[in-house]
Amino acid sequence: MAMLLKPISHHHFSLAPKFKEPRNPFPSSRPSLNSIFNSSKPINHSLSSSSSSSSCDTSHQALTLVHEFNPQIPIQEALTPPSSWYTDPSFFSLEVDRVFYRGWQAVGYAEQIKEPHDFFTGRLGNVEYVVCRDDNGKIHAFHNVCRHHASILSFGSGKKSCFVCPYHAWTYGLDGALIKATRITGIKNFDVHEFGLIPLKVAIWGPFVLLNLEKEIVPQEEPDSNTVGNEWLGSSSEILSTKGVDSSLSYVCRREYTIECNWKVFCDNYLDGGYHVPYAHKGLASGLKLESYSTTMFEKVSIQRCDGDQVESEEDFDRLGSKALYAFIYPNFMINRYGPWMDTNLVLPLGPRKCQVVFDYFLDASLKADKAFIERSLQDSERVQMEDIVLCEAVQRGLESPAYCCGRYAPTVEKAMHHFHCLLYEDLSK
Repeated sequence: MAMLLKPISHHHFSLAPKFKEPRNPFPSSRPSLNSIFNSSKPINHSLSSSSSSSSCDTSHQALTLVHEFNPQIPIQEALTPPSSWYTDPSFFSLEVDRVFYRGWQAVGYAEQIKEPHDFFTGRLGNVEYVVCRDDNGKIHAFHNVCRHHASILSFGSGKKSCFVCPYHAWTYGLDGALIKATRITGIKNFDVHEFGLIPLKVAIWGPFVLLNLEKEIVPQEEPDSNTVGNEWLGSSSEILSTKGVDSSLSYVCRREYTIECNWKVFCDNYLDGGYHVPYAHKGLASGLKLESYSTTMFEKVSIQRCDGDQVESEEDFDRLGSKALYAFIYPNFMINRYGPWMDTNLVLPLGPRKCQVVFDYFLDASLKADKAFIERSLQDSERVQMEDIVLCEAVQRGLESPAYCCGRYAPTVEKAMHHFHCLLYEDLSK
């Protein structure tokens, strides 16, 4: 028989411990539940001597690769990171651990959880998450893992009044509380307070949903958008909020691409200051004044700007408008603002030589009914993405060739790429 449980607010639980080395959000050891949920101290992951030795060897190998790049050398003289940064499995594990499990990470957009009962799910590294809005309109995020036998709890996106595990039907409220545990008659020492969903830190900035896998949750704490903006964007937050990000734009659609390349290859391609555009994107290049290209760096953001070669005839198609802004938010999120459009690119690491890129498109509401304009704009964007996929997959194959180790930077245009590599080095060497 099912056991109905009094709903318990998820603020009784503290976030899974801050990630320390080894940083694993799903510990292999089994500390008591009380030590996980009632202590603000990080778990001390107890490992066997053999597994600990193996982990240390792998970590040491990855750290050796990190230090093969020197961020202190000026861009005019610097070598790019070695190919092992893009191919070595131990390096990939290290960067997922030290780059993606730290700080705010963009995971979606506010329109996905606009109304009560809306939810969406995702995965970052080996962290499965679900973001939802409860009956009272409050936004929550949790590890998307049933507390009974670890089944993934929910899939995709949509609306739910509760989360019912597809395995054994344990049921959780949208506030994370365990409200039904099936067929547990006879169980002993079972405390409902210890079996709610494990919460994650969630915030909204502009139209974007952010998660932080590192910070502990303070009961009833509501993240301040200005604080979140400063932590995520640094001194670029005001520029992006006034000249780039527009929350009034209407959501149009999502496109997803799985690419056979390391996630950083896609980022490098984005960050080359338009270097490849006249050679690889001739259609796009015809709509931009590439001589006007400029790049500005901030703490963890770089902004590329370019004037558009705006058409004069009203009958002519003009997707790009008079100015284009391309913002890269470390480590893996891009905001592109041009003409009436804004699109975002989220690059998700899937392995040393595979990533997924998620594109979301937003448009000025006055053009939402112009189906022909939308279709042609998306076709043009799709063409650029397919051209980039060919480039990125070719680069990955070259990185895996014995003919290549390191390259050089083009100092006048690849400043943002060098900045990205330096930020990676900083995080990876901590």
